[in-house]
Amino acid sequence: MNTEKILLVDDEQGILTLLEITLRKERYHDITSCTTGEQALFYIQNHTYDLILLDVMLGDVNGFELCRDIRKHTDAPIIFITSCASDFDKLTGLGIGGDDYITKPFNPLEVIARIKALFRRQNLTQSSAHGNSGNKEYNYGRFILKPADAVLLVGGQTVECTAKELELLSFFCRNPNRIYTTSQIYELVWGNPGYGDEKTVTIHISKIRKKLNDNPKDPELIINLRGIGYKFVPPVKES
Repeated sequence: MNTEKILLVDDEQGILTLLEITLRKERYHDITSCTTGEQALFYIQNHTYDLILLDVMLGDVNGFELCRDIRKHTDAPIIFITSCASDFDKLTGLGIGGDDYITKPFNPLEVIARIKALFRRQNLTQSSAHGNSGNKEYNYGRFILKPADAVLLVGGQTVECTAKELELLSFFCRNPNRIYTTSQIYELVWGNPGYGDEKTVTIHISKIRKKLNDNPKDPELIINLRGIGYKFVPPVKES
């Protein structure tokens, strides 16, 4: 039996029931469901969750607004599940702290695949954090990344990041000067090659650039090789 705690937030009871049945078949039994943003925030303030599946179009609050409030209390991964399929909505959801995005109508097996991939990546990250590789600190002068402590320092100041942003930046630091396509990055960082979304990768890279003060119009750290992919070029540390 899987021990991860999952919070489902959707104002359609039918969708909650479908997700619960599917999750329980996959041996996820620690599931909490609610239909309003008010209920969700109450649960989050009083309990700890390993994953939150969040609908955008709730009856009492916009899911994007709720996500901002959730991020004040937890860094737990958030997967948006919504009928809003436009690029603007994806940009908004991922830009405010979401980790992934699934549009309705969806195949329940797709949701399970993404959840399993997310937990698999989390377990790998936690395992490496207890080994030598996870304890490595990346000090480039311009910024310092401490993966084991989930800390990013830019100019000596702590910069808040989501778990996925830290994981993606750690991936780049572990693999400097190597070129990866967006689909490869999605597979290696998000852990699921079957449902990759290039915009998810692009948005997270954009957020990281901003936090590293890397000019998006002329980036020096995370370089976009048009039509090929991305590579991380470590800054030269001043002596």
